[in-house]
Parts: sequence; C-alpha cells; structure tokens
Amino acid sequence: MQMPKPKNIIYMCQVKRPPSFPKPSCVREGKEDLFPYTQQKMMELGIDPMVNWIVPTGCLNRCNFGPVMLVEPGQYMYVDLDKEKIDRILKEHIIEGNPVKEYLIPEEFWA
Repeated sequence: MQMPKPKNIIYMCQVKRPPSFPKPSCVREGKEDLFPYTQQKMMELGIDPMVNWIVPTGCLNRCNFGPVMLVEPGQYMYVDLDKEKIDRILKEHIIEGNPVKEYLIPEEFWA
C-alpha cells in the first residue's frame, strides 16, 4: 500500500516541564489544549491528514518563545501560539500556502 507524499508536516512541541525547571515549557498554563485543538481545527477546515501531518514532538529549542510549531517544508517556526494564531496559520499557510510572517520567530534566532 502506497502512502501519499506529505504536503506539510506540522511539528508541535509538547514539552511540559516542572515549574522549578530552569527552561520554560512549550505546554504552558492555559495553553495545554493547543495540540488537540489544532487536530480538531484541521478536521473542521477539511485539511487532509493524509498529506498534512501534525506530529507531537519534543523540544524544538525555542523554549522562551513557546508554545511553538515548526511547519515543513520551509522551516517556518511559529511562536507564542494561541488558538487565534493557529486558526490563521491553518487557513493562510496550510490551506492557502501563504506563511503568516508576523507569527514567525525572528530570523536572528535561527543563527
């Protein structure tokens, strides 16, 4: 059985650290439901999960900017996520193919 080549792969950091840990968590208080929310929203928008994958992942090393997601292809790192930002990213980037530039990590943090 062949599987279609993915159009997009969305990696969402799911790291939750104890409050005393020196690095912050991507799964922050009040934002614990962003991964299941994104899955549900993709279904509501008719985004085909066979070619648009969403993958829970470990640390993406941008802890101070969390919650974060990385969209491939293109290495688009979206930061400080909330439901409204996710809605716009799914509609504009995943469906229409236009990255939402104002939600991307500043370029100097890729160095």
